[in-house]
Amino acid sequence: MLTEMTERPKNKPNVAVVAGGDSSEFIVSVKSGANVLKAVDRNKFTPWLVEMQNNRWEVFRDNEKISDIDKSDFSFRLNGEKINFDFAYITIHGTPGEDGILQSYFDLIGIPYSSCNAHSSSLTFNKWFCNNYLRSFGVKMASSMLFAKGDAIDAESIVEGLGLPVFVKPNAGGSSFGITKVKNVDELETAINKAWEESNEALVEQFLGGVEYTCGAVKIKGEKIIFPVTEVLPKNEYFDFEAKYTPGAAEEITPARLPKEQFEECQELASEIYDRCQCAGIVRVDFILKENQFYFLEVNTTPGMTETSFIPQQITAMGSSLQEIITQIIEDKIS
Repeated sequence: MLTEMTERPKNKPNVAVVAGGDSSEFIVSVKSGANVLKAVDRNKFTPWLVEMQNNRWEVFRDNEKISDIDKSDFSFRLNGEKINFDFAYITIHGTPGEDGILQSYFDLIGIPYSSCNAHSSSLTFNKWFCNNYLRSFGVKMASSMLFAKGDAIDAESIVEGLGLPVFVKPNAGGSSFGITKVKNVDELETAINKAWEESNEALVEQFLGGVEYTCGAVKIKGEKIIFPVTEVLPKNEYFDFEAKYTPGAAEEITPARLPKEQFEECQELASEIYDRCQCAGIVRVDFILKENQFYFLEVNTTPGMTETSFIPQQITAMGSSLQEIITQIIEDKIS
């Protein structure tokens, strides 16, 4: 569980830091929530941890549950007093916090929140839909095929169309859960079944050999801030779950060691995709640089916010702080 460290001052907006969720990314989300909770400025706001998992929606303080959430209006009671939230900072990776479900709920009950709206969240969370949407604007990306759970798999035909190796991944998911790099045709069906354990659809993508880069952005009061680019050098064969969350398993260089022109090109692409997908809040866009061309990988609309995640690194590298950015996001939505 996360920690809420202070008593609630009077007359300050109540901010729910919402963590957990219903996917394999639960533990990562809890760590992101802990870091965001710590970064909320207690001189301006009263932060609370709200942890969700399936039907369990609970408020915690100092690792202790203090109340259930009343789902009818997203409130709770403390010492007989009803506490209403003024803002929700969503740190859930995966469903229901990244796919638009929670956003729709907050829209219905009128609570402002930190992330993209339901339409944008739903689009970007579905990799197949997002890829084809962005491809229509000329965004470069790997060729891919989509398979719904239960579809017949013709491995030879897939390899004929995409070559080898390929990446097999859940169409809706993150943190590299369910991803396999397939090097021979005999491994393909097993990899697709593994992806289906995380999502009802599996995406098979052409392999693009190159260096991975990632760039965050946020729009506050109508002004977009593009963060510095991060260069990602995993010690594993690719940037899998271990490389993402094991200290020392990947080298992450911020700002990236790119020529000025390419650095700015990556930032401009991230900015374009942010706008094309009508994003809001902090968003991270991932790319592969192959033969001096940036290829789009995916959009993360509730990106990792742990102490070692890319976004906090990028914010620090541009001379700001997570507290400063979070304060601006909250004040923009509740002013």
